[in-house]
Amino acid sequence: MSSIMTNSAAMTALQTLKATNKQLDVTQGRISTGYRVAEASDNAAYWSIATTMRSDNKALSTVQDSLGLGAATVDVAYTAMDSAKDYIDEIKTKLVAATAPGVDKSKIQSEITELQSQLTSLASSASFSGSNWLSVDSSASGYSATQSIVGSFTRNADNSVTLGKIDIGLGNISLFDASATGAGLLDQGVALAADGNVQDVAQDAGDGAGTEAVVAVFADASAGVTLSGNNEISFDLIRNGVTTSVTINKATVDTALSSTDGVISNAANMALVLDQALTDAGIDTTNDVTVAANGNAVEITHATDALTDTLQIANAGSSSNGNDFSLATIDISSASAAEIETFIEGVNNMLESVTSAASSLGAVKSRIDMQSDFVSNLMDAVDRGVSQLVDADMEEESTRLQALQVQQQLGIQALSIANGNSQSILSLFR
Repeated sequence: MSSIMTNSAAMTALQTLKATNKQLDVTQGRISTGYRVAEASDNAAYWSIATTMRSDNKALSTVQDSLGLGAATVDVAYTAMDSAKDYIDEIKTKLVAATAPGVDKSKIQSEITELQSQLTSLASSASFSGSNWLSVDSSASGYSATQSIVGSFTRNADNSVTLGKIDIGLGNISLFDASATGAGLLDQGVALAADGNVQDVAQDAGDGAGTEAVVAVFADASAGVTLSGNNEISFDLIRNGVTTSVTINKATVDTALSSTDGVISNAANMALVLDQALTDAGIDTTNDVTVAANGNAVEITHATDALTDTLQIANAGSSSNGNDFSLATIDISSASAAEIETFIEGVNNMLESVTSAASSLGAVKSRIDMQSDFVSNLMDAVDRGVSQLVDADMEEESTRLQALQVQQQLGIQALSIANGNSQSILSLFR
């Protein structure tokens, strides 16, 4: 049946042409933008993932900048530390020369004075962007004993984010500390302000009836203590007549508390540190003895209760950073041979500390370089991942464009033919 009111063929041809034009618009949009998913309406899930990952990549770019700044700061400190090592070595050489008979100590002192001035000048000028790690003042407002470099940005499974940091403890690398209570590697040692009340304890024995021998190494550790540089707390633990020397230093604290600042804040932390120190000394803190805080005290308890099971603490004490003098104030003009020998030994210890600090800085610098390379590669990987989700395949879109253009032309032709069918109805009335 032919109808002048409804042209079904034209309607079908029109709908087909509209669908083709719509697909053509999508393809042309992909070609012009380069994206298969340019808006949330294109694919909400992919768009959301891509947007989040692009944001994370911007954060990674900032992390890379932070690593660059950190690398520069470490490089400045390391360069100065390496030079300081040479000057200290030169001072040691001058001191050795001063032990020769008949030498003019005042003239050697004048050379040492110049080297001392160079050392202090070097430390104070080892600054990058206002940050100086070699010449510090631990009593200054806002001072932080730990400097952190942002090293990573991680998005967790629960969509929270975590910043990873590379920490550098200034107590291990600073050459000079202007604070009266602090000590750099080349400063005179400062006695510990607190040592947790480490104490000698008379021998205690088990009673064979369930009560073990107990000794309180620290009578009151509530005030805490900070160990920096070469600070040490030491004592002898005499267990069943066998003496074991135990030492607590900054490394012990940082290992026990997973920290970098050497701070023991309370008795509970002191118990953890003491447990670590005993373990380091070769004592089994499970089967030989146990360690626990008892109020503000920190106690060692024998693992068994026999009458022959005894414990005793002896030779308890604490030390400063080990330096009996400051390298910047050595004066041998009128020093005796014994005093010069003391200076030589002390300077040699300082040289070892500075060499160790330079080694640590070198390791940090190497880690920063590796992390920077990793972050760069990670950013590239994220870009490739986002590309797989949202970028348009230009070869595919080009082929689709040509096919749709042909379909468009055929649709126009089909619509034209369908509209022409109505004209043939007129011939019925001639």
